[in-house]
Amino acid sequence: MSRTSPTTAMVNFSELLARVDNDRDLLRDLLSIFKEEFPGYLKSLQEAVIRKDAVQTASVSHTLKGMLANLAASKAAASASQLEQLARVADLASLPAAFAEFERDVQGLLPEMEHHMVEVRR
Repeated sequence: MSRTSPTTAMVNFSELLARVDNDRDLLRDLLSIFKEEFPGYLKSLQEAVIRKDAVQTASVSHTLKGMLANLAASKAAASASQLEQLARVADLASLPAAFAEFERDVQGLLPEMEHHMVEVRR
């Protein structure tokens, strides 16, 4: 049983399992890759927002949007999408607040992914 309640879960675990046809080995690999790559992307995004680099912000947020959507983390993916859209129209003044919202939406995501990695080992 999951320790994360459905109302606080950032990842729709049943949807995620269905996306990989209940292949727990594949899911474990995907979660492991995410756990390894996500912190670097988050740091890149933060740096791009601080530098007011719209092109880099759009690129990294687009990548994160795809990663998060593929892992059934829809709220975080929507926040990444919002960042991407703002960057594409060069709304630099709105990027810091949108990034702060994205950070809130992904806070706790890595521990939740770690929990799911444990679950798929069962």
